[in-house]
Amino acid sequence: MRTLPLAIAAPVLASTLALTAAPALAQDGAALYNSQCKSCHTLTPANSPAGPSLKGVVGRKLGGSPGYLYSKALVAKGGTWTDASLDAYLASPATFAPGGKMFNRVADPGARAALIGYLKTQR
Repeated sequence: MRTLPLAIAAPVLASTLALTAAPALAQDGAALYNSQCKSCHTLTPANSPAGPSLKGVVGRKLGGSPGYLYSKALVAKGGTWTDASLDAYLASPATFAPGGKMFNRVADPGARAALIGYLKTQR
């Protein structure tokens, strides 16, 4: 059996792991969404009375789901939902936008990454 030099094998292995990890990550995120987010948020274009739709949230303007009445704190924050802003928000909504409506947080960084990975599939 022929082995590859480490300089070649490491990037190939990392690329392979990234390709196989993405579906598993999204699957874990789906389970997390269903257990912690679904009671207040939808994945349809319509908002829930308790929270905005998360369909297409990645790349959307903060406070930008049409028809949902956001807190002044989140609207004033400005910007768009990126991986980094979602991660910061999910880690501590009260720190991200003091005075906002969201009260649940996702303390585990791996769980946040899985949830964000799943939300990215919801276009």
